[in-house]
Amino acid sequence: MILSKKWLSDFVKIDASDKDFAEAITISGSKVESFRKEGDDLKNIVVGRVDFLERHPDSDHLWICSINVGKEENLQIVTGAQNLKAGDYVPVALDNSVVHGGKAIKKGKLRGVESCGMLCSLGELGLTAHDFPYAVEDGIFVLGDDCDKTLGTPIQQAIGLDDTVTEFEITSNRPDCLSIIGLAREAAATYKVPFNKHVPVVKTSGGDVNELLKVRIENPERCYRYCGAVVKNVRVKPSPRWMRERLRACGVRPINNIVDITNYVMLEYGQPMHAFDHRFIKDRTVVVRTAVNGEKITTLDGVERELNNTMLVIADTEKPVAVAGVMGGEFSGIMDDTNTIVFESACFNGPTTRRTAKALGMRTEASGRYEKELDPQNCMPALMRALELVEELDAGDVVSGIVDCDHSDKTPRTLPFDWEWVNRFIGIDCSKEEQKRILEAIDFKVEDDTIIIPSFRNDIVGKADISEEIARFYGYANIPNRPLRGVANGKLTETQQLEKLINDTLIGCGLTEVSTYSFMSPKAYDKICLPKDSKLRESIVISNPLGEDTSIMRTTAVPSLLEVLSRNYNNRNLKVKIYELAMQYIPRGTEELPIEKQSVSIGMYGADVDFFTLKGVVEELLYKCGIDKYDVEPVTDNPTFHPGRTAKIVVDGDEIGILGEIHPTVQANYAIGTRVYIAEIDFNSLEAKGNTKRTYKPLPKFPSSNRDLAFVCDRDIPVLKLERLISEAVGKTLESIALFDVYTGAQIAENMKSVAFNIRMRSPERTLTDEEADAAMKRAIKALSKIGIELRK
Repeated sequence: MILSKKWLSDFVKIDASDKDFAEAITISGSKVESFRKEGDDLKNIVVGRVDFLERHPDSDHLWICSINVGKEENLQIVTGAQNLKAGDYVPVALDNSVVHGGKAIKKGKLRGVESCGMLCSLGELGLTAHDFPYAVEDGIFVLGDDCDKTLGTPIQQAIGLDDTVTEFEITSNRPDCLSIIGLAREAAATYKVPFNKHVPVVKTSGGDVNELLKVRIENPERCYRYCGAVVKNVRVKPSPRWMRERLRACGVRPINNIVDITNYVMLEYGQPMHAFDHRFIKDRTVVVRTAVNGEKITTLDGVERELNNTMLVIADTEKPVAVAGVMGGEFSGIMDDTNTIVFESACFNGPTTRRTAKALGMRTEASGRYEKELDPQNCMPALMRALELVEELDAGDVVSGIVDCDHSDKTPRTLPFDWEWVNRFIGIDCSKEEQKRILEAIDFKVEDDTIIIPSFRNDIVGKADISEEIARFYGYANIPNRPLRGVANGKLTETQQLEKLINDTLIGCGLTEVSTYSFMSPKAYDKICLPKDSKLRESIVISNPLGEDTSIMRTTAVPSLLEVLSRNYNNRNLKVKIYELAMQYIPRGTEELPIEKQSVSIGMYGADVDFFTLKGVVEELLYKCGIDKYDVEPVTDNPTFHPGRTAKIVVDGDEIGILGEIHPTVQANYAIGTRVYIAEIDFNSLEAKGNTKRTYKPLPKFPSSNRDLAFVCDRDIPVLKLERLISEAVGKTLESIALFDVYTGAQIAENMKSVAFNIRMRSPERTLTDEEADAAMKRAIKALSKIGIELRK
C-alpha cells in the first residue's frame, strides 16, 4: 500500500518529519518499507517564461529562446521544440541541473550559439501525458493554468511533484489498512491527534434509480452485498490536477474522470469499485451468479477467458459482463460516447475471489483486496463518496436513490472489556480510562464494560487481540522488562552432560565422531568370530527389514566400527581415529521392549597407532569421567581380539569395558591390511561409577619431595598393580606417581622386567623433611616385597 502525505493530511494533521513518521507508524504496527519525496531526482529546474524566440541562423529546426526565470537577466536557451510561442511558461533546467534519469545539464553551445540550459518535456520530468493531458507529449511541457507560474519557482512545487510517498507492508489480516482512511486512523491513534473522517454528501438531480437498475444476488454466500447507483449525462473528461497528483503518487495511472473516481475511492476507502456502461446491461438488470461451465467473457485487457461453475460473475439477463471481484468485461468499460453509467460497490467472498483470480491468471488491485475479506458495511460509504466526487467534478448527474441488495450479517461482534486482564497479560500498568481512549481512537466502542468491535476489524476474535491493540499504542518500548513466566530453566541433564564431556574428551584426543546404523546383518557376528553360543548373537529381529543387511538390531558396535574403518582403509586413508556413542539393543523376550544400552566405542589404525595409543585414550577418558581406581587385566579368550594384546577394564570388581588389537582373522574378514585397535566401554558404568564434579584446590604453598624407585618383577604383573601398592604405602602425602621406564634385557633375569617410578610427595601444611620422605619410600619398598617384588640394585 502506497500512502500520499498530502492525501493523508485530509484526515489527520501530523507534525513530524518523514523519517520520524515512518518510525512511529512502524512501531505502532503499520510497517513502512520505504519512503521518498516525489521529484527528488530533479535538481535546479525552475519555472520560466518564453519572452521571445527566433530561428537559429544555422538550423531550420532549432529556436533561440529568451527565457525569464525571475532573475535580472534573461537566459538564452536553444531548443528544437516546435510547440512554443512567446508567453508560454515552461520548465527550465538551469546550468548544473539534473533531469529525470540522472542526466546532467550544463551550459554549452548548439551550432555555435550559446545555450544556458534546457527546456524540459514531460518525460524529462518523469511524467506522462496521463499526468497532464493537455501537454504535448513529444514537445516542451507548457504549464497550464492548474500550475503555479511564479517565475523561478522550483518545478516540483509548481506542478505538484512534491508529495512524500510512503510504502507500507500490510499484513493479510488488516485489509482495512489497504486504504488512506485506514492508515490515517492508525496515524491519528499513533500521534494521539484527532481523526477527521469525511462524511460524503450527495445532492442528486432527481429521477428514480429503481426505474433504471435492478439487482439480484443468486449466491448470497459468495456475494454479501451489492450496492448500485446510476449517473446520467456523463461528461467524460480529464480529472483535475489534485486528483491526478494523488493517483500518481499512489502508483495509479490517471485515465479520465469516471475511471479515476473509481480508483480514487478504492484507494481512499479500500473498497474496489467498477463503473458499467448502462446501455450494455440487458434489461437494466444486474445478476450476481455462478458462471456456467464453458461460458466465455472478454475482459477489459482484451483477452477472452473461459469460465467454470466455481467462479462468480456479474451478468445481465443474457451474458456475463464482469468477473466478480477481479475485472470487468470489454463492454463494461467507459467510452467517449458513454452517457449513462452504473456504479458498482460490492463485497465478495475472499476465497472465491482468490481462486478465480488464480485460475484465470489475472490478479488485480481489486482481487488483491477482496481476497482478504473486506467489510460489507464499507460498500455504501464508498459508493456515496464516488457519487459525491461525480458532482464535485461535474462528471454527470446523479439519479436519486441507491439499489442496495444486502445479505451481510450486521450483528455487532463484542468482547468483554477486562482491562485488568489486559494489564496482567501484557505486564503493564495502563489505566482503564487510557485503555478505553486507545480503543476508541481506532473506532472501537466501549459501553458498559463491553467492547463493540468495528465491522472492518475481522481479525479481532479474542481478548489477546484486544491486548495487542492496547500494547502497540501503549508503546512496546514502554512495557517493562521482566522474566517470562512459565518458562523452564533449561539445562543439560546429568546424562547429557556426561555425553558432552565424553565427546569433548575424545575429540580433544584427536578422534572423529561417526554415526552408524543400529541395525545390521546377522553375518556380522560371523565376521567378528563370535562363538555360536555367544549371548551377543541373541538379537532382535526386525519384522519388516529393508534387506538382510539391516535385519537385526545390534548387540555390539564392534562390527559397525570395523565397517567404517574398512571403508576408510580401502579408500586409502592412512590414519583413522573414530568413536561413536553407540546404542545397543539387548532383548528381554518377545513381550518386553529391549534394553537400550549405550557404549563408548573407539576404533583406530595407522602407522603411529598401537595398543598403548588406544590405552592412553581410554585412560584419559576414565580420568575425565572421575574414575581413578581401576584395574587393567589381560584378556585371552575373546575371539574378536588378539589373545596377547587385549585387556579389560575392571572397576570395583565389575568389568566396564574391553580394549585391544583386533584378531588377525577378523581383520582379514574386513579386508583391512594393517593392525586395528578397538575399545568398547559401557556408558552406564561410566555414569554410575564416575564422578565428574571437580573440587577447587589452591596452588601448593610448600615444595614437593621427589624420589625415584626401580623394581624388578615378573613380566606378567601389571604396572597398575605396583602403582596402587605404592600409593597405599606412601599415604596422604603422595601427590603423583608416574612410570618413566620399563626395561627387559641384559642384567635382568629372563621373564622379568624392570619398572621405574617417579614419586612426588607434598604436604599442604608444611615442607616435608628428608626423613619423612625416606620413611615413605621404605614403606613402599616393604609393601612390594610382600608379593615378591624387590628393589632393583
